Amino acid sequence: MMDEIKPTLNTQMTKSIDSLKHQLTKVRTGRASASVLDGVSVDYYGSPTAVAQVGQISTPEARLLQIQPFDKTMIAAIEKAILGANLGLTPSNDGNLIRIPFPALTEERRKEQVKEIKKSGEDAKIGIRNSRRDQNEVVKKAEKAKEISEDDSKKFQAEIQTITDKYVAEVDVIIEAKEKELLSI
Repeated sequence: MMDEIKPTLNTQMTKSIDSLKHQLTKVRTGRASASVLDGVSVDYYGSPTAVAQVGQISTPEARLLQIQPFDKTMIAAIEKAILGANLGLTPSNDGNLIRIPFPALTEERRKEQVKEIKKSGEDAKIGIRNSRRDQNEVVKKAEKAKEISEDDSKKFQAEIQTITDKYVAEVDVIIEAKEKELLSI
């Protein structure tokens, strides 16, 4: 039975970790990163399109993001989309390129972002704990149906808890690393 539960548990918990990592790429750390624009869509002739698909994104300097639109008529739409995404960034254009300077983060803003990071970490832990709960219920139902003994049930639940602890510790490591990165700039 544990052979059926472990892969499911690992898959669900890995998804929580991957989701957390994806969310953390969107956190602005003061350095220019194209991943900040991942959630931004531009109205490209009536259909929402990712910024990366309407222009080439580059980082010529540590605190500057540059977008070279494939179609020069899209400059205004890209600018509007970035402003509308509420990222705290102000794009400017020279008719050919859009430049997005990344201002240095204030101490207050860094602390706010640390809180956001910790909240994301807590959300990931909740997802992991929900996976644990679901699999523990599978074990308890099997015990009630007399498919496994009470001893096996306790052993399986202990194993599930061990796996859960491993993933929760991984979340803590990821959050701590992002916090250090944010506060050391």
